[in-house]
Amino acid sequence: MQGDEARSAQLFAAMAAADPADRTIARRAIATAIQSGQAELAISLARKLPAEQLPIDARLMLAADSLRKGKAKQAVTDLEKGVTTTEVDLFAPLVRAWEQTSRRKESGPASLLTLPETSPLRPIADEQRAAMLFAMGKADEALPIARQVVERGGGRGARLRLAYADALVRLKRPQDALGMLQGGDQALAAGRARLSAGQSLDMAIRTPAEGYAEMLIALAIELSRDDNKALPIALTQVARHANPSNSEATILLALLLDGADRDEDALAVLKTVPANDLLAGEALDVEVRLLSDRKQYPAALARANAAVALPSAGSHDFARLGNVLGDMDRHAEAAAAYQQAISRSRVQPGEDSLWTLYLLRAASLEQANRWAEAKADLAEAMRIEPDNAIVLNFLGYGKLERGEDLESAEAMIRKASALKPDDASITDSLGWALFKRGQLAEAIETLGKAAAGDPSQAEIHEHLGDALYTSGRRIEARFSWRAALVNADDATKTRLESKLETGLTPATAAP
Repeated sequence: MQGDEARSAQLFAAMAAADPADRTIARRAIATAIQSGQAELAISLARKLPAEQLPIDARLMLAADSLRKGKAKQAVTDLEKGVTTTEVDLFAPLVRAWEQTSRRKESGPASLLTLPETSPLRPIADEQRAAMLFAMGKADEALPIARQVVERGGGRGARLRLAYADALVRLKRPQDALGMLQGGDQALAAGRARLSAGQSLDMAIRTPAEGYAEMLIALAIELSRDDNKALPIALTQVARHANPSNSEATILLALLLDGADRDEDALAVLKTVPANDLLAGEALDVEVRLLSDRKQYPAALARANAAVALPSAGSHDFARLGNVLGDMDRHAEAAAAYQQAISRSRVQPGEDSLWTLYLLRAASLEQANRWAEAKADLAEAMRIEPDNAIVLNFLGYGKLERGEDLESAEAMIRKASALKPDDASITDSLGWALFKRGQLAEAIETLGKAAAGDPSQAEIHEHLGDALYTSGRRIEARFSWRAALVNADDATKTRLESKLETGLTPATAAP
């Protein structure tokens, strides 16, 4: 209850040893050991229970241990003796396929083609099959599948690109490997640099243990969308035991622990990612964000400054520093950091999405009351991405707030709304533009849609209240202003309270 999972696991283990007949305590001890990352304790406890009484997390950990020791057949046995069909139908087929792949049998990757449509493995079957074919040295068969997998995108795209590129390097296909590493992600940029220097990537998926870990990570990511983080944490801890060098699992675990309000554990886990790992930059991103979220700004700033001080510092490192400075309300300094990021992005094209950096710099400049410069950056971002709804809305709304070129501002916001009709913030901008231009009926209807789309946004409710009050619907206006009070910041609360007391005046109108 106090959040000390490691000590809890040891106490449960002591209780299980004192009363071996109590299977409930034994299962609780295993689960807590897995949750706290004490794999060896979990394994020793699991081996004391009859196979038919083992819970699924214990069985997964035993299989991971067998695979790590090169005993793929034993891992299949560990899973196939399961008391539920999950182990038999979900996990065992993939382990069996990898066992066959390790013996260079084509039946291994081919077996993934016969998975039922309802199998939870279907979404990751292709990525696993590509890895198996690469492991067997069949680059010509694997490469088209791998390209299809990475072109689909998704949160694991960079990790899979690195794994496939490493496999291609090992198979003496450097140009194909370089093609696999194209993209703006910092890990891919680091991979390209390492490839150019003739260094190893150390990211391939070659063994049953490594393939098993990838499967568990993919499933944990899917399950992480639920509020309960216990199962995805367990899957990720098992994946880390199967493949301790998998830094993606470590980063995912930190995110899950943070989601479970175990932020100290999350920060401790992130420190285990080696500085020379290709995903070290991603781990640092997460660490700095967690520190900032906890308002530990000196620590976050120190970590971000240390990264930009390195000779290898790139665009992403300066963007990270800008993010921290922005969180600290040091907006002018944040803008300077984003400018450094932009300069390095021009030197190293593809390292970062350039329009995003201009947008971030513009946001900092606006906060620093340097609207003319912010407007120029937004115009540059729009030149790069003319159909980007975020940029169009930001520039249009900024002009709207300042009474600049209202017709052009409304046109930008209308275009943004057409591109993202379900975005409540953009719908709010459109409603506010209509209000500013005196089209009250349409403004109220549009702002009402925005408020329904995102009831938690104070700004939307305030805008709707101002429009309602102006149209003479003063009771409804007060309901909207009261709704805005729930999530408003201090400055907005003061303005709302004045409106609730005396009504709308030029001094209390929303900007």
